[in-house]
Amino acid sequence: MSGVDKEGMYGILAQFPKQIERAAKLGKKVKFDDEIDKIVVAGMGGSGVGGEILKNYLDLKIPVFVNKGYGLPNFVNSRTLVFVISYSGNTEETINAYRGALRKGCKIVCITSGGKLIELAEKQGKDVIKIKSGIQPRAALAYLFFPMLNVLHNCGFIDDPGKEIISLVKVLKKDIFKEKGKELAKRLTDKVPLIYASDRFKAVAYRWKTQINENAKVHAFTHTFSELNHNELVGYTSLKGYYYVVIIKDEADIPQMRKRMNLTKEIIRKSGVDVIEIGITGGSLLTKMFSAIYIGDWTSYYLALEYETDPTPVDVIEGFKKKL
Repeated sequence: MSGVDKEGMYGILAQFPKQIERAAKLGKKVKFDDEIDKIVVAGMGGSGVGGEILKNYLDLKIPVFVNKGYGLPNFVNSRTLVFVISYSGNTEETINAYRGALRKGCKIVCITSGGKLIELAEKQGKDVIKIKSGIQPRAALAYLFFPMLNVLHNCGFIDDPGKEIISLVKVLKKDIFKEKGKELAKRLTDKVPLIYASDRFKAVAYRWKTQINENAKVHAFTHTFSELNHNELVGYTSLKGYYYVVIIKDEADIPQMRKRMNLTKEIIRKSGVDVIEIGITGGSLLTKMFSAIYIGDWTSYYLALEYETDPTPVDVIEGFKKKL
């Protein structure tokens, strides 16, 4: 197996709790005293998924938007806090979004390891949180997510996340996440994974999908309850592929949502498709979300090994960028 993992993704995943500890120290000096009535996170791919997680995690009185693409929404203004996130610092769409935020007079925080973004931000006097370079963006999730919590705490939006992060790290150091991932990867081999969750865990399910895409180099798809009960459920009437359904369940899901999940599971199994439930219990929402994410990361890693695929390189993406 180590012969397949030529670039050492195993070691990076194993160090994820340590990465969180390091990341939790970043961004503590960034603060805005002026009014903020909107938050936007601009980022693509592995650099942008932290925004999706942040949106699901926060419960604020102001809206949080995730921006994936060129430019920014028309509603941004001087009262908008914009996190501009590009691991490489050279992401085309994100650079464009940064320039849009600059023109609109937004409050800007850049999170990057270098590249064009850091050059622009430093030249124009914008806040930059510089993070560790040399790994794949998707493997740098902690560096791309946790500094945002510190900034939001400094601005008075959330309580100090320190104790919550300490508890999270303690949980993630357990071997059970790797073991569950390895077991699940064997179930998913030669099947198309369909990852389902409630809206609250939408970002977690999306992270599973994208990790399987990039690490195992195969298709995976995701949908959320209860929207999938109004469309995708009908697809089990006439199957045109070999699927395996993973349902991520949170103990805090409301009773009606749990009922929907159970009924959906029954219908899927009657269609001949296997279903497994990943139950997330105990701890804070942050711990639940990142526990589920960590299982998904290990699952994608071991699925790559099942396919004798090096999980690190993403040659198709790199080749695509060179043609732009």
